[in-house]
Amino acid sequence: MSNEQKTPVIAVDNLAARFGDNTIFQDVSFTVNKGEILVILGGSGCGKTTLLKLIIGLYKPYAGKIVVNGVDIAAADEEQLRQVRMGFGVLFQAGALLGSMTVGGNVALPLYEYTDLSAAEIDLVVRMKLGMVTLAGYENHLPSEISGGMMKRAGLARAMALDPTILFFDEPSAGLDPITSVELDNLIKSINAGMGTTMVIVTHELQSIFNIAHRVIMLDKTAQGIIAEGDPKVLKEQSTDPRVHNFFNRQPM
Repeated sequence: MSNEQKTPVIAVDNLAARFGDNTIFQDVSFTVNKGEILVILGGSGCGKTTLLKLIIGLYKPYAGKIVVNGVDIAAADEEQLRQVRMGFGVLFQAGALLGSMTVGGNVALPLYEYTDLSAAEIDLVVRMKLGMVTLAGYENHLPSEISGGMMKRAGLARAMALDPTILFFDEPSAGLDPITSVELDNLIKSINAGMGTTMVIVTHELQSIFNIAHRVIMLDKTAQGIIAEGDPKVLKEQSTDPRVHNFFNRQPM
């Protein structure tokens, strides 16, 4: 990325997450730059998805600050949170499509909820977004009538319905075969390059990490925080931390 693009749109400062007496992580600090693809990675139970949900505002932090586009997410009231979330798009692990609605109906949901567009205008936007994820013509299909990879792409179309400045992904490649996973990676990169959309992605899929990430942060369950940050290819070759080296080189501890 060029220097002028390196403007933080997300700033996380001394963040801590706890459930009861169980500390998930603490003292977590990092930024996400405008137009960047940041991947959050680490082993099971380290708090990757928890961190994502904290940034989106689904959970409240035990301590620390999360500032997104100038808004402190943890301190925001419901209306402030609603306004800032209009700039978010979220693709959850299973795509989270409503099975009783068509693909087009699913994509239209946020447009009906957050805009004053007419039904005809919403229909046009839906067809355009589905075209962007190579699902043109699937507006009237039910989720049960399309493949897992197509459901992920439909979920991505819905996440992009409001032209968000930030897209969040939770394990986008989960459950996909290798070829479909690569196709989704390439689609993510294409959207980032073509639209400059900032992306925060939770995944443990190494091939995807090397394919799409501009930068990564690595969480560790035992350390209860970040143990590595940087270019994944550099971390693979140069990290002296055995936990980091072994993760990127598929080696057991």
